[in-house]
Amino acid sequence: MSAPAPSTSTVPATRIVIAGAGPAAQSLVRQLDRARFAGTITVLSNRDDTPAELLELALLPQVSVRFGQPASHIDAVNRTVATADGMEFAYDQLVIATGSAAVANPVEGAAQCLSYSTIDDAARIGEAVSAVARELGRRPLGILVGTGAAAGQAEAVLRARGVRPIRTTARPAAIVPSRSAANPAASAVIFEDGSSMNGDLVVLAEERVSRDGLAASAGLRTAANGGIVISDSFRTSVPGIWAIGDAAAYDGVRLGLLVAAASAAGACATQLLTATSSPAPLPAAA
Repeated sequence: MSAPAPSTSTVPATRIVIAGAGPAAQSLVRQLDRARFAGTITVLSNRDDTPAELLELALLPQVSVRFGQPASHIDAVNRTVATADGMEFAYDQLVIATGSAAVANPVEGAAQCLSYSTIDDAARIGEAVSAVARELGRRPLGILVGTGAAAGQAEAVLRARGVRPIRTTARPAAIVPSRSAANPAASAVIFEDGSSMNGDLVVLAEERVSRDGLAASAGLRTAANGGIVISDSFRTSVPGIWAIGDAAAYDGVRLGLLVAAASAAGACATQLLTATSSPAPLPAAA
């Protein structure tokens, strides 16, 4: 008798779906790629445009970026994600990285000032402060607008960079750009009553809320102040679903205020790789 042909059956490739396409999601894809993740990665983006950083990720052989297809519903039992346009994607592991949104409408001229919403903004603010200080030849005077944890962190960042911060909790009606060509950042604010505050730079650190709307469809636990509750391994309350970035909350605080996106993505990638690698099953006894 001839020997039986060798089995050609293979274990299906692990499918990771990432809901969101912001900095945390992008960092996670890069970390998984560096770790030579052998499965497939689908990124569901709510952006209709195609920024260069996402196009770069879309060129990776194992990555599919779905532009303008935000996740809208999770079926945690069958492990599928539906998008706003009716597409459905099956997953083995799902990562929610939908970020956060501002609570209030933007202040007029806000695009001209510095902003602080996550710990990742600290480096960018530090660079701007250094440029302003070099131009002035002295310690800058900063106007800090905001309340809550983000404003507290922003004040600490400014003080560490040598800025003399003046903090106001009153929301301005408008932010005034600087007249200096060397310092394009805003330098003054105007309030509803016509009063104003002048400085060398303005930092806006207003309240933001986690985009955790997907949580309800999957029965995920959320924090009282918003955000998908995660463990220290980035796992949510439902098996197979993880959360990183500003969509997540750890100990009641938005994760983006606690951990930089790249650091969180690296740690989450390690946990995902551990969860998706399992020893091959032993053959059945004869």
